[in-house]
Amino acid sequence: MKTYKDLSPSLRTIMTPGPVEVDPRVLRAMSYPILGQFDPEFTELMNETMEMLREVFQTNNQWAFPIDGTSRSGIEAVLVSIIEPGDKVLVPIYGRFGNLLVEIAERCGAEVAIIEQEWGAVFDPIDIITAIEREKPMIVAMVHGETSTGCIQKFDGIGAACREVDALLVVDAVATIGGVPVKTDEWLLDAVIGGTQKCLSVPSGMSPITYNDRVEAKVMRRKTIERGLREKGAPISSVRAVASNYFDLGMLQDYWSPKRLNHHTEATTMLYALREGLRIVLQEGLEERFSRHKRHEAALVAGLQAMGLTLYGDPLCKLPVVTCIRIPSGVDGEAVRFMLLNSFGIEIASSFGPLKGQIWRIGTMGFSCNQKNVLHVLGALEATLHWYGVDVSVGKALQAALAVYAHKREE
Repeated sequence: MKTYKDLSPSLRTIMTPGPVEVDPRVLRAMSYPILGQFDPEFTELMNETMEMLREVFQTNNQWAFPIDGTSRSGIEAVLVSIIEPGDKVLVPIYGRFGNLLVEIAERCGAEVAIIEQEWGAVFDPIDIITAIEREKPMIVAMVHGETSTGCIQKFDGIGAACREVDALLVVDAVATIGGVPVKTDEWLLDAVIGGTQKCLSVPSGMSPITYNDRVEAKVMRRKTIERGLREKGAPISSVRAVASNYFDLGMLQDYWSPKRLNHHTEATTMLYALREGLRIVLQEGLEERFSRHKRHEAALVAGLQAMGLTLYGDPLCKLPVVTCIRIPSGVDGEAVRFMLLNSFGIEIASSFGPLKGQIWRIGTMGFSCNQKNVLHVLGALEATLHWYGVDVSVGKALQAALAVYAHKREE
């Protein structure tokens, strides 16, 4: 009979764009005893989680709760609940995850209109507004921060343009929530999807979402109650029901509201983790947290450039929590990543699609975003590149980063 050794994962310095290192307080919260999903003590934790999500999303929306599943579950839940076959959806694409929005919308039966920007850049908001006025879509689906390219999109005037044509604006903020400002109400965002495994520093397994009454109105038009829970004589909507049972926001609203109408068994330990992660975010303070991410980004970038490496993408739209580096000519990018992992215990990311083999991506997110990690990855990357014969400016990277930290402390 085969035997298995005790589980003992290696300690890593995780500097990818997700997942990232988890705050020990979150891990501790996940070890607490299980409560039943309708235990009043547990439903109060659900209510507190909703309250904290409103603060992090910077919204007064009634609906702010997590979808059980990875970040993609939140995207699917929102899109499958509001897209009806034949609806026109406009998707501006500037990286991998814009393409994901297109694929999900198409699977929902939408008529998808696309505008594209070269990877490494973003759209002038005017170009998106022009496309909205031309296409007059029912839904505009966009990515806020593209981890595939290390770019962040501005929303100036886009929300107002959507309101002009009565379109819903749905935003993938998986990479930015908790690390970069996401101003749901101020930017007139109708639905926003976040992720736990990036700037919130919670394990992958939940996707916090929020949406306003404009989205809720469409959700309620398709409202249904699960067959096994439906009371005799209950009205049934004449509109086509949401194709997914699990991701039906109408039924999830009943689960997260005082009705507590059974839908699924809540992922108890993940809710503990999310609640603790949000508590930590708010304890630090949103503005201080955003400043911390900018501070460590500045030190990392200074070190990389002092080493002689070239950043990828337009610096005017750089995503503060992801830094993309062009792999030097003649260097095996995967061999470098292998040595970083096996000799230094550091993980950085490669890329995919048109950027496969061309760039490395370093995340400075959440709990992983700290001075020790930045200095560690700079020193290890310099040593590894020198080992492989790359002409780097030895010794300058750490000094440049330390200078940034010294200057920030003086400020």
